[in-house]
Amino acid sequence: MRSRLRRLVLGATALFTAASALPAAAAPGPGRAEQHPSRDGLSAVIRYTEYGIPHILAKNYADLGFGTGWAQASDEVCTLADGFVTLRGERSRYFGAGTAADGALSGARTNLASDLYFRGVRETRTVEKLLAEPAPAGPSREVRDLMRGWAAGYNAWLKQKKITDPACAGASWVRPVTELDVAARGLAIASLSGEGRFVDTITAAQPPTGNGTTADNPASPLAARAPDAKSVAKAADELWGDPGMGSNAVAFRGDTTANGSGLLLGNPHYPWQGGRRFWQSQQTIPGELNVSGGSLLGTPAISIGFNAHVAWSHTVSTGIPANFHQLKLDPADPTTYLVDGEPERMRKRTVTVAVKDGAPVTRTQWWTRYGPVVTSLNAQVALEWTGTTAYALHDPNAANLRFADTSLGFGKARSTDDVLASLARHQGIPWVNTIAADRAGHSLYTQSQVLPRITDELAERCSTALGRTTYPASGVAILDGSRGDCALGSDSDAVAPGIFGPARMPTLRDAPYVENSNGTAWMTNADRPITGYERVFGTVGTQLGLRTRGAIEDVAAMADRGRLTVRDLQRQQFANRVPAGDLAATDVARACAALPGGTATGSDGKAVDVSEACAVLTGWDRTMDTGSRGALLFDRFWRKLERTVPEVELWKVPFSVADPVRTPNTLNTNAPGLAVALADAVAELRAAGVALDAPLGAHQFVVRGDERLPMPGGSGRLGVWNVLEPTWNAAQGGYTEVPFGSSHLQAVGWDGGRCPVARTLLTYSQSSNPESSHFADQTRLFSGEKWVTSRFCEKDILSSPKLKVVRVHERR
Repeated sequence: MRSRLRRLVLGATALFTAASALPAAAAPGPGRAEQHPSRDGLSAVIRYTEYGIPHILAKNYADLGFGTGWAQASDEVCTLADGFVTLRGERSRYFGAGTAADGALSGARTNLASDLYFRGVRETRTVEKLLAEPAPAGPSREVRDLMRGWAAGYNAWLKQKKITDPACAGASWVRPVTELDVAARGLAIASLSGEGRFVDTITAAQPPTGNGTTADNPASPLAARAPDAKSVAKAADELWGDPGMGSNAVAFRGDTTANGSGLLLGNPHYPWQGGRRFWQSQQTIPGELNVSGGSLLGTPAISIGFNAHVAWSHTVSTGIPANFHQLKLDPADPTTYLVDGEPERMRKRTVTVAVKDGAPVTRTQWWTRYGPVVTSLNAQVALEWTGTTAYALHDPNAANLRFADTSLGFGKARSTDDVLASLARHQGIPWVNTIAADRAGHSLYTQSQVLPRITDELAERCSTALGRTTYPASGVAILDGSRGDCALGSDSDAVAPGIFGPARMPTLRDAPYVENSNGTAWMTNADRPITGYERVFGTVGTQLGLRTRGAIEDVAAMADRGRLTVRDLQRQQFANRVPAGDLAATDVARACAALPGGTATGSDGKAVDVSEACAVLTGWDRTMDTGSRGALLFDRFWRKLERTVPEVELWKVPFSVADPVRTPNTLNTNAPGLAVALADAVAELRAAGVALDAPLGAHQFVVRGDERLPMPGGSGRLGVWNVLEPTWNAAQGGYTEVPFGSSHLQAVGWDGGRCPVARTLLTYSQSSNPESSHFADQTRLFSGEKWVTSRFCEKDILSSPKLKVVRVHERR
């Protein structure tokens, strides 16, 4: 066994060395690696190190895709296969029409809605048309080879290996895939915040019947009863303030660090289950590409990561990635709309979906030059289709297959300038900001994302009555679709019409720190606010969230202190400080102690003895560490307080644009809801049998096999950097499973050597398969606030005590 392992290691090393030592004339330059597989078929060498992290070594992009697809299938075949069922529009066929859909690739609530949408995408050959576009509008040859290779590698794994994951072992829906399926997955991820959010209303929208009106709305008085700004802002927050995705990231400039190189800490908050999980790997084509990091499942390129020169991460942005057009309909036909007085018929997309144990379902969707017809912004804000008016959704990311090329450009980058250059060339980032640092000491923040080209001038000139409410309040534009002069237009530097070009993107370069915690670009650095961007990107001069406020306090203090190292980044990740606690816990404890008789009345009208809570909150250390006593009590109290006391009544000192990081402050302890929230929290914990001073980890945990692992971290509502949003289940002992939270962590810097100094952690581990040895190993590390030392350079990979070398190939 050891002699065979030695031969494989030597073979892999020879491949790396030989390819690296090619003469200059023969060595593949940037974008010119060997593009065609050998006549023996696709192959790659995968070197596994600790925690099942694969280091994939290949001769060209097709082989690299092959190794990546093979290795992803090995860890996540059931999750991947389930996603491909979604993309084929076959969930109803296998799982039933009414079953709740997997939300990884869209926001559909049922399998039927999901199938109707994705089968429509497939039958209209949307992906094929985008693949046919020449680069940079369409994918490059390198990315096409990666996708083709990934599909072949996934299929080869299915052919050669037996599935042990009980989630899909023996399932008929686990089938081979094609390059088209891989591309479709990338497109679905890109449009998650656009059409993906509106699948239910896209597939349900139908024209009015009879005389072209609805019974309760004969004149379509929507504009006359436009919702107020508060309700619109709430609707937009529900749509685009997705609690299932978020992130923190910070990059430090070289003069704040110990050695003059930059530093980057990435902390994305993503789902712990399903198709939006990250997966770790290193991808190497000697002389062409060498990058390590996390990929979203089913994608062939590294999504966030680092190489020998640069590191980057993403955070979900405040930009609104879609807009609406209000249509003026032909009075004689509600499926015909007018543009500059000329009629234009909607396009029918009739789709039939097979249903398990039932008859097939056929439905029609309606599409316009702007996009699909929809009938609501959310459950509270209707966009009714009447005899005179309809609304179409415009999502530029529904035609965006450029994310993989943008990411590949990051993987090849040698500086933050190269990161910006990839963003400018490919313009493929759908709904996130980019934060980066490099070996030379540069820092970068940019909100370079694909947004509809809604300028403030266009919104002012072309907003409908409803849009004049929605755009200032939330950035959601509703434009007059009956006017040709209200088209989105083009920027000369944009890769496609109707989106912003690179010159308009909010960007900050070489600040001592750049930080984003899903807030606006404005407060990327408190001393260097970014202004001058269009409202659709986000706000300027508005109140910050507690997580942004706490993060800026922390990283600004780190930058001022200086001499920073990767170890400082690691400490920040697991500091688990609670900004809400620092602001309010002392005042809550004092108000508690002042309650007559130590009692408060709960929302049910019952008196609750809260006297014990006063001492617990006084003694709490203001963190969400697993050993913190009082953390759970404050957490449950704060969640109830937010529901019972309006934001405007919560603080005595209001928000000030002159001091955005420290305001609002000073808890209003006279608010009647405060005592109610405290009583409810105390009563809830006692009813669950939880001591008020119980250590957090005793009641915030996950179960993996027969292990109960305490979980550090806390809610973004509390301002905690290390976000964790577990499910509250009092009957099972407290916070149990984790739907989302900190995911692929990376703390990256550089020293004088050639290898990056990197610590990583995949919080939920590399595999979803409970039979895998890598189902919970990194989750145990997360529980103990420990990290993985990244093995990037060859000497480190080959010296791993857990090294396992596998050569994978196509069988012809």
